[in-house]
Amino acid sequence: MSEHYEIRNRTFWDADAGDYQQMHGNLLAAQPRAWGVWRIPEDELGVLGDTTGLRVLEYGCGAAQWSIALAGAGARVVGLDQSLAQLEHAERARRKSSGEVSLVCASGEHVPFAEGSFDLVFCDHGVMSFCDPYRTVPEVARLLRADGRFVFAHSTPWGYLTWNAKRHRTGRRLREPYFGMRSFDSGEGTVDFQLPYGEWIRLFRTNGFVVDDLVELQAPKGATTTYPEWNPRWARRWPAEQIWKLHRD
Repeated sequence: MSEHYEIRNRTFWDADAGDYQQMHGNLLAAQPRAWGVWRIPEDELGVLGDTTGLRVLEYGCGAAQWSIALAGAGARVVGLDQSLAQLEHAERARRKSSGEVSLVCASGEHVPFAEGSFDLVFCDHGVMSFCDPYRTVPEVARLLRADGRFVFAHSTPWGYLTWNAKRHRTGRRLREPYFGMRSFDSGEGTVDFQLPYGEWIRLFRTNGFVVDDLVELQAPKGATTTYPEWNPRWARRWPAEQIWKLHRD
């Protein structure tokens, strides 16, 4: 059964999928193997490593640009998303590609695959931004084989804690408390999830994960993005996005 935030988020993405892909789809398709709003190349960061021959789950795939690119490079990929409208875009892109990608519409908190089905679970925002981590982290642990890897990019807390609602952008002033944060709901758009760093680490450890790295992404000099609410000058000074790299113990 879907939680209220999943219903909210699915409704948002089903309504917004066309506009989202029109605004961002060309960039994502042109740079599919890259991270975050600044599209920092995976070849530069090296957080996924070699995926050839691996069974991979993209955990909130949208139009599946990442999945299609990995499949074309020899991975066996499943793209999961709870939005049928986003998956319609993914299906059209898949038909034009040479790689084989399986597409599944399902909740990120209740994935319809058996225990130990994947070598790698990853997402660039996706499920880890829009579902409760106290449900998703145990689910990923279930889905991964022993020593399987979990890599995900999402927003840092600082963008939420400094968000200026009147100006609709991040600022230099802390406006929200750090302690106790769990979900952020502006009443418009999606319900987003975030935890303090210590809480993330305790949650990972409780579910058998070892943290291999935390990569805080800095906007490159002269960076531009198709996401207008992201401020490149701010993100040159403070990390707006980060990538957790973990493996299952």
